[in-house]
Amino acid sequence: MAPEPTASPVAEIDGGDAEEKADAVVPPPAFGRWTTRRWLQLGVSVALAVLAALGLLGVWALHHAGTVTDRLVDRESSMLIASIRFEAAMLDQETGIRGYGMTGRADFLQPYLEGKAQQQAALRVLNPLVEAPRERADLALVLRHATAWQDQVATPIAAAKGAAATRVADERAGAGKTDFDALRAAMAAQQQHLTQDRAAGRADLDTVRNERNAIFFGIAALILVIAGLVFTGLRRGVTTPLERLGTDTAQVAAGDFAHPIVPRGPADLRSVAASVEAMRRRLTAELAVSGRARDRLADQTGELRRSNAELEQFAYVASHDLQEPLRKVASFSQMLRRRYGDQLDERANQYIDFAIDGANRMQTLINDLLQFSRVGRFHESRADVDLEEVYTTTENTLSVAIEEAGAHVEHDPLPTVTGDPGQLALLLQNLLSNAIKFRSPDRTPEIRVSAARQGDMWQFAVADNGIGIGEEYAERVFVIFQRLHTRESYPGTGIGLAMCKKIVEFHGGTIGVDTTHTPGTKIAFTLPAEAEGV
Repeated sequence: MAPEPTASPVAEIDGGDAEEKADAVVPPPAFGRWTTRRWLQLGVSVALAVLAALGLLGVWALHHAGTVTDRLVDRESSMLIASIRFEAAMLDQETGIRGYGMTGRADFLQPYLEGKAQQQAALRVLNPLVEAPRERADLALVLRHATAWQDQVATPIAAAKGAAATRVADERAGAGKTDFDALRAAMAAQQQHLTQDRAAGRADLDTVRNERNAIFFGIAALILVIAGLVFTGLRRGVTTPLERLGTDTAQVAAGDFAHPIVPRGPADLRSVAASVEAMRRRLTAELAVSGRARDRLADQTGELRRSNAELEQFAYVASHDLQEPLRKVASFSQMLRRRYGDQLDERANQYIDFAIDGANRMQTLINDLLQFSRVGRFHESRADVDLEEVYTTTENTLSVAIEEAGAHVEHDPLPTVTGDPGQLALLLQNLLSNAIKFRSPDRTPEIRVSAARQGDMWQFAVADNGIGIGEEYAERVFVIFQRLHTRESYPGTGIGLAMCKKIVEFHGGTIGVDTTHTPGTKIAFTLPAEAEGV
């Protein structure tokens, strides 16, 4: 009696501790139900909002700096330059009038005339830029003193000719000096105020530049902080859970089936982990069942081996024990016919013939059964088999039958395969003898053995033009003891094709009847091709 199957260790893999660990996971908070996509959407939205705000702040800083720069360059510096040019123009006018008043020569008026033109040019630049009340007051004071000097001194002297100009200049020298000194003082005050405004503008520009730099440094720092937060968020929310999931699954794949896979991270990753955990539990349960089945199978296999060994011993003993009485029956029946044949009537001789024929057929059947049972069990030697040599030997063995049938046999070049030489020879002999045996009486037997390489297999076929096999019998002919004809029409035990099928399948191939072949029969079978390097 077989022992009770022991429980497989796999059955205890998924113990209660692992289940409790997996079930004891604290449910996530409300935000823990968010998926990776939702977290990414939130993170990207916040990052875009912060970057947009920083961008607007940067634009404002650049605009503010540009405004201060434009005011300093285009207005305050331009006003100071125009004021200086105005002063230079008035000095040129004073120099020209003084020289003309001293000499009376007209060429000394040239600086005066050029100074008036420069004065107008300076005023054209200065007037549009004056905005503040103090600036307007300074400009008005300068223009009033300039106009007073021109009206009281410059214009009368310039209008006089020759000695009259000298006389007018002498008369108005005191008033001219007073008016021009007042003009100088007004222009100096104006330039002082403009210089102060320009200095204040430069201070504002420095302040704006510092603010702009601080803003851009802050933007850069915030971008780095956002990048760090994104990296940390991806690390903690995606990559770390994935790494832990990979570690857990690798540990399970390495054979630790009791190791639980704990869901972590966003909802979708936890869902994947939960699915993998469910799969682990299912596989563990299946492995437990499979382990118990393997244990039972191992026990049954042991019993089967013992049973097969006993059966082989029984078959060997039975074959000898059965054949010995059969030989005696056949032998004594023949002796009976030889010694008493002339004393027996025709029916008695016929009975003796029946007994001898039955004993011989029984011996043949026992030998065929033994040979069938030994396929794949006794002759398991593997070697390189040259089927060309096997075919030549088989053809010589069947030469008498071929000659009596008048058969024409041909074949393709046959390859070398790996297998059992004796079994492959028996395969070819059975197929060729069947082709000869089941020939048609109406035509000369034509038999062809073909071979073609198809990938890793050789495709063989033995085709004839004999009586053929009906499509409905294509599977039945490979069953042991299945005969399609009477023993009187075609002798045999009905075991030949069943033995061929067993030999081919033992070598890893398939065999069948090609029902499309007419007339006659075509048995097709495959054998593995010779291994590379063999």
